Parts: sequence; C-alpha cells; structure tokens
Amino acid sequence: MKRYFIHTFGCQMNVNDSLRMSEALSKMSYVPTPEPENADLIILNTCSIREKAEDKMLSALGRYRAVKASRGAILGVGGCVAQQEKDKLLKKVPYLDFVFGPDNIAKLPEVITRVQEARERVVETAFVDSEEYVFPRADAETSRGKVTEFVTVMKGCDNVCSFCVVPHTRGREVSRAFPEVLVEVADLARVGLREVTLIGQNVNSYLGGISFAQLLLRTAEVPGIERVRFTTSHPHDLSDELIEAFRIQPKIAPHFHLPVQCGSDRILKMMRRDYTVEQYLVQLAKLRAARPGIAVTTDIIVGFPGETEEEFEMTMKLTELVKYENQFSFVYSPRPKTGAALREKDWGLIPHEVKVARLERLQKLQRRISGEYTQSQVGLDVEVMVEGRSRYDATKRFGRTPENRTVNFEGDAPAGSFVTVHIERATPNQLQGRQVAVLKEPTVAPLPVELPVPLHVPAEA
Repeated sequence: MKRYFIHTFGCQMNVNDSLRMSEALSKMSYVPTPEPENADLIILNTCSIREKAEDKMLSALGRYRAVKASRGAILGVGGCVAQQEKDKLLKKVPYLDFVFGPDNIAKLPEVITRVQEARERVVETAFVDSEEYVFPRADAETSRGKVTEFVTVMKGCDNVCSFCVVPHTRGREVSRAFPEVLVEVADLARVGLREVTLIGQNVNSYLGGISFAQLLLRTAEVPGIERVRFTTSHPHDLSDELIEAFRIQPKIAPHFHLPVQCGSDRILKMMRRDYTVEQYLVQLAKLRAARPGIAVTTDIIVGFPGETEEEFEMTMKLTELVKYENQFSFVYSPRPKTGAALREKDWGLIPHEVKVARLERLQKLQRRISGEYTQSQVGLDVEVMVEGRSRYDATKRFGRTPENRTVNFEGDAPAGSFVTVHIERATPNQLQGRQVAVLKEPTVAPLPVELPVPLHVPAEA
C-alpha cells in the first residue's frame, strides 16, 4: 500500500487544493499517513503571499530530503511558489522530482506516473484558459463522515494590489457556473454535511451566472445545509445586495472576513486598494446594522514601504474603533513582480526591527480586543455545531459557533449535531464549556469511527 503526506502552507484555498489532491491520490491507491517518515510520496502545497512561507517551504524540503534518501520517496512541490518559480525550483533543489501549479491539480496522477515510469523530472505550471478550466470538485463519498467542507466558486484575482502576488500565481478571475456549485453542495448534503464554505480569492466578485449574494441565498436553501460561510472578500465588492442577504437569511453565518490592510488612505492608495477608510467604515456599519452581532475579522499589513509612525497609529486607531473579532496581521515582505517590490526603495524602506515592533504592538492590542469578545461569552448558552473530538483533549468535543468562535466542551453529541453549550471559561482564542442540550441530530448517521488523523498538515502562515 503506497502512502502519501501533504504539507500545506497558506490560505484556505490551499487547504481546499490539498483535499482535492488527496482525492486524486486515493484513486491511485495511495493512502494518507500522518508521518512523513512513512511516506512514499510527499507533496508540499505552497504559498507565496509572504517570504516567510517560502522560507518554511525550503526548510521543509531539506527535512524531507532524508525521507527521499532512505525510502526512495517521490518529492513534489505544488501551489503558488511552484507557479511562481516553475523550473527554477528544479534547478534550486536538485533532489525535487516534480513541480505543478494550482491550475494543474487534475494532472497530478499523470505527473506522478511520468516520474515513476519515465524517471523524468516534471514541470506542469501552464495556466489553463478560462474556457477550458475545470474547477476541482469535492468528492461526496470522500467527504462522508465530515460535517463541513470547502466548495470552490471562483479562482484568481483581477485587482492587482501592489503588494500581492496572487494574479501572478493564480491568474485572472474565473467563476464557476452556479448550477455546478449547487449540485456539489447538494451532493455533500446528502452524505451528511451541515456546513459549506464557498471559497475563492475574491468570492464577492463572483460572476457565474448569478450574483454572489444570490449564490449564497440559493446555497442556504439546499436541503440539509444549516450554515453557509465564505472567504475571502474585497471591500469594494461588499454590495448592498450582499448585505441584504445577511439580513434575510439566518443560515448565512454571522461572520465576515473583510481585509482592510491599513488605516491610512495614503497607504491604501499606494497599495492600489480602491477605497478609503471612511468608505470601508460606511459599508461595515451597514453590514452590522443588517446583522447585529456579526463577527468581523480582517487582514492587516504592517510596515508597507513609506508607512510613517503616524500612519501606523491610524491602523491602531482603526483596530480599536472597529473592534475586530480577530485579525491576521503580518509585516510587509516584497513579492516578485509586484508594484510595491519594484518601487519599494522610492517609497521608503522600513527597517525590519521597526516593522516587527509595530506588529507586536498591533497584535497585543488585538489580543486584548479578542479576549474581551470571548470573555463576554462566559456564562452564556451558545449554539455549537459539533465537528468531532477536541484536538487538545480526546474526552471532549469540538465545534464552532455561528460567529466562527472555537468551542471545546464536555459532551457526547456526535459530529453533525447542533447543541447548546454553557460557556464556563475563555481565552482570547477559544471558549470552553459543557453541553446542556441537543438542538438537532445529524442528518446522516456518523461513521462508526471518527477520523482523527488529518489528510494533510494544517496550513501554515
């Protein structure tokens, strides 16, 4: 029996791509292993949004070289770094067997066969034309036993923000036809899934025959689906129609990830973000009025070229004003072929120690705000969708609230149930409590044994 191990870096699109790779490999009689030392095939599914992720990828390749030497394992790199570097990776890493981009996941079995039978090193990084692109589709039977799944609705991005490499690694926007999306969701619901997350680089610019708001509403109407989520979004596509969808459809989960990136209008313009802070706040106010209590999260870049101390303070003030439930914040790192990387010296380099100091201040503020949100839940009864056993304590259960808050709790409800949990303790990152009632049973009986071993390593930043 051949074993595979997938090491995933980056965003939820990469996590979804790794799941689709797993399904393709299962059809080749490969089975997953949680230990790379036991693998006959190792794939690194990479991210190039930040330089740190590339460094981690190269470090991991160095570790996996020993597995290749001892077991003769096949070693491949997929994802955005693969798309960015192409055959340069084979030259940089002489023990690497193959490289393939995000558009070429469907070719993975063919690539592996060429490596095994022809003993050749393979590069598959050509973008597929929009008219010929086939979206990766979640296999319903592979998803049986799970309660939540990603469904791809679009890929690529047309915005060309000056800091972002996505248009160069994922290509232009391509939307998936809405009937195809709804069929996939219905197939997943039939095997017991209760929640789907519609994903893409910029989902609310979706153009698959209906608007994204209409797609959300139709997805929520699929029998068996209780929660609908999505990620990720651009503020200029937060339409009034999408806001209205949050007001009228309670199955659309009250959580919105809306990247602001910075609190300075001047820096936003340099980033090629076509909105001002005031415009962002106006739309956010509409969203919160339509869905009171909605949890809002964001992305923020610290130390963008030319950012002054006063402009960083604007980001701090914006964080305090909005009171984000959480944020993903990072120091700026130049990415190949991006506008900011080409003009970084002209705009003004920010010393690394200054960027790190600013980031630590911002993250300290966010930890306080996140802690205030979680502490406010102590003593309350909240609705939780049970996803399985807790990673931290096998005697406890794990799930999330509609707002996407993580809950570990004492209880016995099977995966797929909706339960009421009384919250007794909280940290900035999670809630803890005990089950007090079962609201809904699973629509399909869970598998006799839950699957505690992931098919791939959890994504890394």
